[in-house]
Amino acid sequence: MLGSTHGTLTTDFRARVEACGETPRTAVHSTAAPSTEDSAALDVSGRPLHSDVPDLDRFFRPESVAVIGASDADGRPNTGITRQLIAWAERVGARVHPVHPTRTAVFGLPCHASVADLPEQVDLAVLLVADPVPVIEELADTKVKFAVAFASGFAETGDAGAAAQARLAAAVRRSGLRLLGPNTNLNAFERFRDDLDGPAIALITQSGHQGRPVYTLQELGIRLSHWAPTGNEADLETSDFISYFAERPEVGAIACYVEGLKDGRAFLLAADRAARNKVPVVAVKVGRTETGARTAASHTGKLTGADTVVDAAMRQFGVIRVDGLDELQDTAALLARARPPQADGVVVYSISGGTGAHFSDLATEAGLTLPALSEPKQAELHQWIPPYLNVANPVDNGGHPVGDWRGRKIIDAILADPSVGVLICPITGPFPPMSDKLAQDLVDAAEATDKLICVIWGSPVGTEDAYRTTLLGSSRVATFRTFGNCITAVRAYLGHHRFTASYRSPFTDAPRTPSPSHRKAQALMRPGQQLSEHAAKQLLRAYGIRVPREQLVTSAAAAVRAAGLVGYPVVMKASGPQLAHKTELGLVKVGLTSASQIRDAYRELTDIARYENIPLDGILVCQMIERGVEMVVGVTQDALFGPTVTVGLGGVLVEVLGDAAVRVPPFGEDQARTMLRELRGHALLEGVRGAPPADVDALVEVILRVQRMALELGDDLSELDINPLMVLPRGQGAVALDALAICR
Repeated sequence: MLGSTHGTLTTDFRARVEACGETPRTAVHSTAAPSTEDSAALDVSGRPLHSDVPDLDRFFRPESVAVIGASDADGRPNTGITRQLIAWAERVGARVHPVHPTRTAVFGLPCHASVADLPEQVDLAVLLVADPVPVIEELADTKVKFAVAFASGFAETGDAGAAAQARLAAAVRRSGLRLLGPNTNLNAFERFRDDLDGPAIALITQSGHQGRPVYTLQELGIRLSHWAPTGNEADLETSDFISYFAERPEVGAIACYVEGLKDGRAFLLAADRAARNKVPVVAVKVGRTETGARTAASHTGKLTGADTVVDAAMRQFGVIRVDGLDELQDTAALLARARPPQADGVVVYSISGGTGAHFSDLATEAGLTLPALSEPKQAELHQWIPPYLNVANPVDNGGHPVGDWRGRKIIDAILADPSVGVLICPITGPFPPMSDKLAQDLVDAAEATDKLICVIWGSPVGTEDAYRTTLLGSSRVATFRTFGNCITAVRAYLGHHRFTASYRSPFTDAPRTPSPSHRKAQALMRPGQQLSEHAAKQLLRAYGIRVPREQLVTSAAAAVRAAGLVGYPVVMKASGPQLAHKTELGLVKVGLTSASQIRDAYRELTDIARYENIPLDGILVCQMIERGVEMVVGVTQDALFGPTVTVGLGGVLVEVLGDAAVRVPPFGEDQARTMLRELRGHALLEGVRGAPPADVDALVEVILRVQRMALELGDDLSELDINPLMVLPRGQGAVALDALAICR
């Protein structure tokens, strides 16, 4: 007997099982799969550079399962769950061992009084008990790999529940098993169709019902391989399942419904693994609004994170974020099944000029490329399409050609164009027999080409044979019901393949040892304090970031001497550890050109500081730099991801326009340049209204140096704000005119 030292049935166990009347949930375990990566490798801040891949095979396909709290009594919630688990175990070929303190058999299977009485080591223990913690402790000696805790009443309920969940997580860590839940459900044990071919969708949801639309794709002929309902994620989390599914050969895409991320770094490592394996991850992530974030926290008891950071992190690692469950199912289905594109060009083909024009407007606005077909190609199409109709793109066939032999000729001719990677045919409504013939021609053409063919079936009925049998019966045609979902999915499809074609893991080149700059910077840090501008600029200098010529002085006479050394005209600024917004207080004087102006400015600045009771470490006399583009580059600490780097338009524009882009370190030069292209004001860097182009290379270098600072100083640097960073004309560099730094 396993665990024979626990052979006596305890009163506590009996009470727990009998009290479970019963709000169950499930749990999981996994061990690390062998990997060629050094999972112990750490970056310069001590964070992991690789993720372990949980070996969840024995969770999804166990050889033996213990159902603790099993029941076959009429009217008991555990009875239905036990019945479903027995049916699932039969499908996957697992032996079931019911455990209950007062029963000798459950549904005809021998029932064991306690965990200690189990006849063999089991792979999976399903806990149908109200308090899983004591059972987890009893399981510790049995070497069970996985457990599932259905019970609710944990972090989703508030502080007391969060404390209970912390105790559960601690018990799991001590036990050595892996847990799915609590506050999860039976979705992992659903019946999946085994008669469908092709790459599958693996589904991850924190709220089980939100996965139903994706699960029902099986009824449309789209394969689903796994469903992980992660619940409160006391142990196993979304990232674990992304890492595991990204290694599964049958998985063509991973679809996620995410309410909150447990560990930002783990999520990035999992997304990185998926990107390296070219497995698309499509996610609905709630929390875009304050209301959505608050609701998500009350449901799962986890941080949702600042949404701008979450959104940027997903883009950075190729996770495709969509808004609705309908977009999730359509985008995941397309990405799972479609072959890589041969070109980025999209052609819209329809029987109506109005339909083609409408769809083309929406597609172009969404960023899809609709190339004009060549003159020879248009001449070829006009063999079958009347000459007065437009065939440049969109292609309008006028209707009649689709009803005869010409229809297939037109489709094949479009697909033969090397600039075309995707053909989209909106069919706004059924019009037999032409719609039937058109649908069949599209399906036949799809079987003969590697290029993607998409159809939008616009009929609200959806019972038509051309739709239900012809289109949905094809594994090669991607069929949609709305224009918007088709555009979202095609954009994601083309974007995913562009992204993965050039993807290089940023963790590969992440620094692992501190630089000499780090040692200099550490000496300048003042824990718990905001640095003065002078000290903050010294911090920048330590990392090779250029600042103006300047001197810190403590007398008017010294200020005059400093101005002569710096060179007129100069800027004078008060410098002190409590100063954040000097301009608003009148503590900045610009364009000073004489000694008398210097003396007057010194007197005025010190008088204001004395009146406002602001301690100063001196007055800065700075080189005045006027010509350039004002930018802001900064570091903030995110609750989920740690240090993040932001770049945007500087000066007052950063507050007025909020035009900024964010990345989570580590990232490379390509991501730094992408950040700049994301800015609405990017054109300012290219030169407008006669201004010369800015030194973008120097700006990128500053971004990368700030990133290095963020990685090396880690939590010690609570905030950094270089504003403005004056980006000079091309070839002249970039200069940090002001800086604010707060130490933790």
